[in-house]
This record gives sequence, C-alpha cells and structure tokens, in this order.
Amino acid sequence: MAASNRSLYFDNVKFILIFLVVFGHVISPLKEGESFLYTLYSFIFLFHMPAFIMISGYFSKGYQKKVFFLRSIKKILVPYLIFQMIYSVFYYLNGDEEKLAFNLLEPHWTLWFLLSLFCWNSLLFVFGKWRWKGLLIAVILGVLVGYYEGIGSYLSLSRTFVFFPYFLLGFLLNKEHMRKIVRSKLSVPLGIGVLVCTFALFAWNSSLIEESVSWLLGNASYASMGIESAVGGFIRLGQYFMTALVIFSFLALIPSKGFSVTMIGQRTLYVYLLHGFIIKIIETLVPDETLSSYSGHYILLLMFSLVICLILGSYFIKKYTSPLIELKNSAA
Repeated sequence: MAASNRSLYFDNVKFILIFLVVFGHVISPLKEGESFLYTLYSFIFLFHMPAFIMISGYFSKGYQKKVFFLRSIKKILVPYLIFQMIYSVFYYLNGDEEKLAFNLLEPHWTLWFLLSLFCWNSLLFVFGKWRWKGLLIAVILGVLVGYYEGIGSYLSLSRTFVFFPYFLLGFLLNKEHMRKIVRSKLSVPLGIGVLVCTFALFAWNSSLIEESVSWLLGNASYASMGIESAVGGFIRLGQYFMTALVIFSFLALIPSKGFSVTMIGQRTLYVYLLHGFIIKIIETLVPDETLSSYSGHYILLLMFSLVICLILGSYFIKKYTSPLIELKNSAA
C-alpha cells in the first residue's frame, strides 16, 4: 500500500468501525425479542471495539517521544474528564440519576474507552519495551483479571486489562505485517469465509448469543458471568483467538481508495463522544413501545445510524465542538 493509500485505508477502517459502534448502540435497546438484531448485535460487539483498539495501538508507535504522554493527557484524559462531567449533568437532567454527582472514577457508558486508552498508552512505556513477550504477558493478565471478583467498571480496570492485548498487538504490527495479513491473495476469500461462518455460528446457536454478550463487553469477572471454575480463563483465550481472526478478516475486506465518507474516519472521536447524547435523548423522550415498533425496520435503523455518523463527523460539528473534544480554538 502506498503512503496515501495507507491513509485512505485506515480512514475507511475507522469510518466503518465508528458506524458499527453507532449502529450497535442504536439497536441495543431494540434487540430483546428480535433474534436477528440480537445476532447482529452480538456479532458486531465481537470485534468492533477490539478492532478500534488494535488500530489505536497501531498508531501509538511514537510512545517514546517526549510529547507522547503530555499529548495523551491533553487528547484523551482531559476530554474524558470534561465529558464525564457533562454526562453526569445530562443523566441528572434526563432523570437517570436522582442526584447530581460527579464521579470521575466510574466512567459513564462509552467513556470507558477514553480512560482505558489513556491507560494503554501509559502501559506502553513498560510493555512496549518487552515487545512480543509483553503481548504474552498482556494476554495472561487479561485472562487472570477475570478471576478477581471485585473487578468491574471502577477506573475501567476490567476493560483495560481485558482489551489491552488488542492494543498491544496493534502496536507491535508494522506496515509489512499488515500488508501480508490483509492484502495477500487469499485474504479476501478467507476473510469472507470467516465472517460468514462466525455470523452463522451466532445465528445458529441462540444460547451462545445470550451467554456471549457479557463476555464481549469485557467489564465483569467470570464469577459474575456464572463461571465459578477455571474454565473461564480458557473461554477468554478462545475469545481472544476468535476475535483476532474476525478482526483480520474484517480488515481484509476494506478498500484502500477514497470515498465521500472516508474523511469521517479522521473525526471518529467526535462521532464517538457525541452520538450517545442523541441515542439517550431518544430513549428518554420516545416511549418503549414506540421504540420497539422499529426493531424490524433494519434498513431504517442502518440509515439512521449512517445519518448520525455523517452529521457528527461533518466539518461543521468539528468546527464548533473542537474546543471541548480536542481543546482546539474553533477559529483555528
């Protein structure tokens, strides 16, 4: 892949992933009682955030530069703190919280990603030196943390350790690795085969769907998910392997040329941080019965998710929200 094509390729990857994030959250309150949506939801959550996390790791190779840590504070930690407080006010105003309280240590909804991303960037100062041995250690930690019953959403600790192997894998991959994996002659047919078979597996086994959702979220211990024995660790190892396989299969299908939506791949943070307010406002204002009536309108749900991405990923939104999200002067 040429330099410009690499840029377009990753922008396409990030656009599709942020679309899947939005679509997954749109259908989340509608999936109960709708088997196809539940299957689609589970399939998406198997790989969309791990893929996002891996791509984030791929672009974190400059961790040894002096400005890296300071940039992580400015670009990741500070926006997390700002939006954590905004969400606290938002949840109070829409009635989800009885009292207005600012808890900076328990991330609201999607904000776990920012807090974990800051932690992953910080962990690179140790694990980045260990290279592939560090990946093995990260996998072991991701498995072991599930045995600690007290693990949960506090400081996003569970997700930080569970998803860190994907971040570190992305960090360790270079351009040649990516070219061999996603641009070999067999990548596309194998990728299609893996994705189709994986989706078929979820569609065929309804019990697998019900049991897998909490595992895919990565925010709970094995015991809280009903696994009291050592088998929990082996399930997570299997999940790591399966998710990695699906990620690379997905990446193999992404084109390297530019499209009208490719630019939004550079503004995924805006879509990620802002789309939750749209979804939560709709859930607050629209009765559950009315929402449920749209569960079978798949095309409408897809188009609605796309419109959210197009609007929140637009230059207009970036211009007027960059002071909050990137701490930039909007005039600049």
